[in-house]
Amino acid sequence: MSTPPQSPAAEPPADAQMLTALVRLRGSLQDASLPLELADVAEQRAAREEMVDQLEDYVLPRLTTLDAPLLAVVGGSTGAGKSTLVNTLVGRRVTESGVLRPTTRSPVLVHHPDDAAWFGQDRLLPDLERVARATTDPGALQLVASETVPAGLAILDAPDVDSVEEHNRHLAAQLLAAADLWLFVTSAARYADQVPWKFLRQAADRSTAVAIVLDRTAADAVQTVATHLARMLASRGLKDSPLFTVPEGPVSADGLLDAGSVADIRGWLASLADDAEARGAVVQQTLDGAIRTISRRSHAVADAAGEQVEACLRLRADADSAYDRAVEAVAEASSDGTLLRGEVLARWQEFVGTGELLKSLENRVGWIRDRIVNAVKGKPAQAERVTVAVESGLETLILEHAEAAAERAAGSWQSFGPGKALLADAGEDLGRASRDLRLRAERAVRDWQQDVLEMVRTEGADKRSTARFLAFGVNGLSVALMVVVFAHTAGLTGAEAGIAGGSAVLGQKLLEAVFGDQAVRSLAERSRRALDARVRALLEAERARYTDLLDSLGVDAEAPEQVRAAARRVDDLRFARTQRSTD
Repeated sequence: MSTPPQSPAAEPPADAQMLTALVRLRGSLQDASLPLELADVAEQRAAREEMVDQLEDYVLPRLTTLDAPLLAVVGGSTGAGKSTLVNTLVGRRVTESGVLRPTTRSPVLVHHPDDAAWFGQDRLLPDLERVARATTDPGALQLVASETVPAGLAILDAPDVDSVEEHNRHLAAQLLAAADLWLFVTSAARYADQVPWKFLRQAADRSTAVAIVLDRTAADAVQTVATHLARMLASRGLKDSPLFTVPEGPVSADGLLDAGSVADIRGWLASLADDAEARGAVVQQTLDGAIRTISRRSHAVADAAGEQVEACLRLRADADSAYDRAVEAVAEASSDGTLLRGEVLARWQEFVGTGELLKSLENRVGWIRDRIVNAVKGKPAQAERVTVAVESGLETLILEHAEAAAERAAGSWQSFGPGKALLADAGEDLGRASRDLRLRAERAVRDWQQDVLEMVRTEGADKRSTARFLAFGVNGLSVALMVVVFAHTAGLTGAEAGIAGGSAVLGQKLLEAVFGDQAVRSLAERSRRALDARVRALLEAERARYTDLLDSLGVDAEAPEQVRAAARRVDDLRFARTQRSTD
């Protein structure tokens, strides 16, 4: 019996899809690290923080609780009378106006008692601790229940947007970004100030619902100031924002103005609270504007994150180039005969003997093996002196190129602003090799020499009783193999080539006399690879001082596209919703 075809699973509701998309956008913005000091990065860091805060403080909580009370945030300039206005609207002192500036206290949210459940810790502004008392902790949100505030409406008194205290300014911006409605308070003396208009321009850009209160204005100046303010609002995209005036008047001992002076504002707020459709329209206008603006601004953060990725790639390439060059230089210098000079050459010649044998080898390297073997004068003590000379020569070579690589890498980073800042904060001088490199190089060279010794010992396991093997011993054959590894004569000229080349040929013939041609080639190749691996490991550890610094920044190459993809998904859902509403 055939199974009937399954019907496709129903798509999640549009709001659930948008919620998922916005959660992903928040995550991608959080992951878009901007640690390097590039041009305009401070602006994008602030934008990224603002967007993440608004998503967490307002957009995501509001999207899941569209029926929650309308939150009207009262903001504005220092001394504009925000707290007095809030107290007068509520009908009693619920928030303290500041005699001294800046006033440090928690923001105050006043709501109807029946709406208390809407403002728990898991709702709007979740990072602010809920308290029921006045406090000076700016990380707390003081909740005040009042019957005089209509159900469906909450009023929040925010700090001054132009406070001299940075934390107050930041908190004011955070609270305004979490508002369904801005009740922006200014005065005849402050309405043209730059800082408030910066916030009002942001409100216009975000399509945030805004009402303006021209507070404490002398009767003979109300008409003039209000007319000028209305023109300013219209020219900045806020011509539809209600404009209320509160005449100058006495403040009672309880910190209240005459109730009649705010009757228009109270009536307008009450009408919004009573009309679910009007209240919903305000919420939807502000919420849609916030989502649209965050989505649009996210692309600039994605571009900034892309610049971070490119800068990291450039810095990594500079470090890689410096240390790749060092690895190649050490490999070349340890195989082109450079090490067969000075002390190494002198100790090797002591071991193999000089005079007629070496002179003859310069002209005729085809001597029979037995003739060479019989001519060698080497003794164990002399083999040990060659080993010590090789150790010293290799250590010097490694240190020299590690220092050069560190200097080159640091020079490249110093010439690039972000790299210069990283070097300054590195905690050590990356322009020099590590302090413990000498010890690590000594250990690595000795370990390599032990590798060579073991190779010779293993290869000669069945030849230990032969006269030739006994004549040189494991140590003598090991130093011969080291000389062969250093033996290529590229870069050597004249007498130097003859001496080094002859020494190398002699070492090879010694080994061939014991092991045979093929075995010697295999031993030399394995020894070469073992040396390269140990040198590379040393220099990789030096390179890691730079690359680990870059890795610690947490710059993800996928982050820019993840932000763009998340923003595009939000835009697609917004467009689809617009299409549905017009059908």
